[in-house]
Amino acid sequence: MIEVENLHKHFGAKVAVDGVSFTVKKGEVLGFLGPNGAGKSTTMRMVTGFLPPTEGRVSIGGADIEENEIEAKSKIGYLPEAAPLYSDMTVEGFLRFAAEMRRVPASEITAAVDRAIETTFLEP
Repeated sequence: MIEVENLHKHFGAKVAVDGVSFTVKKGEVLGFLGPNGAGKSTTMRMVTGFLPPTEGRVSIGGADIEENEIEAKSKIGYLPEAAPLYSDMTVEGFLRFAAEMRRVPASEITAAVDRAIETTFLEP
């Protein structure tokens, strides 16, 4: 479960995220909708531990993203809008790479990649 409580992010005087709270239970899918500059990407960066919040709390599977970052990050996967890898890498190739980096047993990688592609409606 992902729990986000009263999340705020300020960049100087600019308020990028202002009091966002939500819960995502196992098996649920959540999407953020809004215009450019609404705080969607900033919220995701805070939820995934890539950006510290100005205020608020994020818990993933009971692990606080700031206090137990490694444990929290081990429970999620995050593919940013612009993946920080090779532009010629396929979706399947990137997912296999990510699985290997997370030390998913080799015998489980194909099933995990197939499941991720199916869940997100991506094409390999």
